Amino acid sequence: MDDQTDSLRLGWEEWVGLPGLGLPALKAKVDTGAKTSALHAFDIETFGPASKPRVRFAVHPVPGRTDITIACSAPVKDRREVTSSNGETEQRFVIETDLAIGTSREKVEVTLTDRTTMAYRMLLGRQAIQPDWVITPAESFCQPELDYDVYHSAAVKAAAPNRALRIAVLSRENNYSTRRLVSEGEERGHTIEVIDTTRCYMAINALAPEIHYDGKRLPRYDAVIPRIGASVTAYGTAVLRQFETLGTYCVNGSAGITASRDKLHAHQLLARHKIGMPRTAFAASPKDTDNLVGLVGTAPLIVKLLESTQGKGVVLAETKKAAQSVIDAFRGLRANFLVQDFVKEAAGEDVRCLVIGGKVVAAMKRTAAGDDFRSNLHRGGSAVTVRITREEREAALRSAKVFGLGIAGVDLLRGSEGPKVLEVNSSPGFQGIEEATGKNIAGHLYDAIEKKVRPTPARKRKG
Repeated sequence: MDDQTDSLRLGWEEWVGLPGLGLPALKAKVDTGAKTSALHAFDIETFGPASKPRVRFAVHPVPGRTDITIACSAPVKDRREVTSSNGETEQRFVIETDLAIGTSREKVEVTLTDRTTMAYRMLLGRQAIQPDWVITPAESFCQPELDYDVYHSAAVKAAAPNRALRIAVLSRENNYSTRRLVSEGEERGHTIEVIDTTRCYMAINALAPEIHYDGKRLPRYDAVIPRIGASVTAYGTAVLRQFETLGTYCVNGSAGITASRDKLHAHQLLARHKIGMPRTAFAASPKDTDNLVGLVGTAPLIVKLLESTQGKGVVLAETKKAAQSVIDAFRGLRANFLVQDFVKEAAGEDVRCLVIGGKVVAAMKRTAAGDDFRSNLHRGGSAVTVRITREEREAALRSAKVFGLGIAGVDLLRGSEGPKVLEVNSSPGFQGIEEATGKNIAGHLYDAIEKKVRPTPARKRKG
């Protein structure tokens, strides 16, 4: 008698929770005639390495409420042929998860199948029923009742498990930044796939836009991290626009990348939003050389190719005559360029602020090598961690926001009149700033991605 008093008593229907999947409340039918438990799931998709496959799927936990969707993922334990009560047989993925029912917490196997037409989102089979549990078929809800209102609460989002994500890194290079993105993502349990942007091709249509890669249609990704090289900006942003059309979250959008790569357009945007920058001028006609120099100020001046990266195509003209010679040379090559005031007080130093998800997560001061005025690390410059001012932080945040970038390297000079933004880089490298500051930049980026793509609670319907 005492054993029966201490055991768990279940009716033919009970409230249960699957906390490991982010499902705190489900109505389940208790069916001892079924061997394995079953969970309602749709958009079922496997991902990850063949040695450790995972499955991700979506659940409508409330019958009749397709506006409430919980995204779930779990390791695949097995795949079995299951025959339902109506005699239909299907192959189902099997996962293992925690079952919360009353005061009990048990590990149970669950098969995934579409139960849209069923009254219960879960079937509790006999394998999940523990030996000391007592089933009373004439009763229902013997255990404490839960409530679907929990899915309208922010607490569901806060308590959601760190589900595995499928993330694409658009990169043509096996460099430090790409390797860090892969290693950090996999360490968090995500599946990271590196995709060569130029090997993608697209089916562009209104109803079923697709992206193909090496002869196969790319799967659905939770997020895309673009690391598009300057030489393939046009095609890379076209591929990114296709991901945007599919509704995939892109850390940096195609419009922001395009604008930041065009230095003339970028400076026009910065000026429009009243963000401090060196005096800048641009002209197409060779007859305007003297006026162009006069707009910027007196020598020394910086002459910069619009397509310059990593300090290449950036020339310091120390006299007006030298500036005219450089400008004439660039025009002879039919190159587009800017002329900028040289900020002497910066003394060959600049500050790189790394902005991720609307926050400056790291900052370093870069110093030019020898008598070079360019502080780029690719040109032999050195870097140390630095404490930035409130004005510098504000300039970096505003600059990233202007271009709508989820991650940006904002380069600025410390001028006598305050910070002056030189460039907003939409594909900042990780190595220099991680080594200089000791911070896990890749980790900060995944924190932002996980926060962004984690599903939010649905609003409660009125009436």
